Amino acid sequence: MTEHSLSAVVRLSVSEFRCYPSLRLEVDPRPVVLTGPNGAGKTNILEALSFLAPGRGLRRCRLGDVARIGSDQPAWAVAASLKRGAETIELGTGRDGSSERRLVRVEGRPAKSQAALGEVLSVLWLVPAMDRLFTDSAGGRRRFLDRLVLGMDPGHARRSSTYEHALRERGRLLREGRRDPRWFAALEQTLAEQGEAIARARAGVLARLNEACGQGIGPFPAALLGLAGSVDEALAERGEAKDWLRERLAAGRGSDEVPGPHRSDFLVRHRGKDLPAGQCSTGEQKALLLSILLAQARIQTALRGQPPVLLLDEVAAHLDEQRRAALWDELDALGLQSWMTGTDLSLFADLGGRGQFFGVTNAQVTPLLQ
Repeated sequence: MTEHSLSAVVRLSVSEFRCYPSLRLEVDPRPVVLTGPNGAGKTNILEALSFLAPGRGLRRCRLGDVARIGSDQPAWAVAASLKRGAETIELGTGRDGSSERRLVRVEGRPAKSQAALGEVLSVLWLVPAMDRLFTDSAGGRRRFLDRLVLGMDPGHARRSSTYEHALRERGRLLREGRRDPRWFAALEQTLAEQGEAIARARAGVLARLNEACGQGIGPFPAALLGLAGSVDEALAERGEAKDWLRERLAAGRGSDEVPGPHRSDFLVRHRGKDLPAGQCSTGEQKALLLSILLAQARIQTALRGQPPVLLLDEVAAHLDEQRRAALWDELDALGLQSWMTGTDLSLFADLGGRGQFFGVTNAQVTPLLQ
């Protein structure tokens, strides 16, 4: 394992979360492997970890749906001790049951928003539902891209939140039939400023990723990444998009077609075959996703001085033996912490002493000797 200022969760505690009345799990910075039958609670642990980042977690569920089934309390909590270099940082999040707002604490102190989590820890994930990322809706691809951007630029969470709030407010004014031009102008100014910033941040991250992905990683195919959207085209052609976007928003107050980065699509091609990712085999699509995540981890480590924590649910599925071995080697070379799940322990055998192994059965987590 490489020595650097890694970020590793060394203690995870959950309460009234999914299938767990309570759980306390202590680990070290090595990759964590959770194996057991389907429905045992493996993915729920990864989901708890995903709430240590801004957003709705890896399942994108309503906060009320995360509370333990059968519990008479809608409240739940996730807490973690994060080892970052020589320091330990305490993080906590959850719902108190009274609202859909997620509470966040950093070092025991309440944070104003979830964005505070992204400034402390970056979490990236790959889950089986994302196997359809390249063939499903553009919304899922945008969320995947924005998670990558957030890893390099923690401010992306705040600008995205500001943009989405202004977009909702503008939509509400239109539905209610309010036509005060001053209100619209103020909201559209915010949308134009934040919309350009979002598009610019995405383009900057894609430029870095394209350079890194072009180098390839062993048996993982090189990806070619791009953006398709009117605001992205305006930014590329004009060097700015703020004025362009503000003018179109003002001209389109009677239209449901609202331009902006919320309509952009994230495009991925297999460089070697010059094919859209959606036309590649299931195994190739999985390998492309992994190559992007690994490239992101390398860039982020160099840029922020610390790698992300990776959550890889059923990661061995659709990977042949050569690619599994290459993945373990790359995780080891990156020196980052990853949390992986699977039903078959033997698929992780080549990881050996480089990882730590736990069995999960009926929401009980037990260390496994290797």
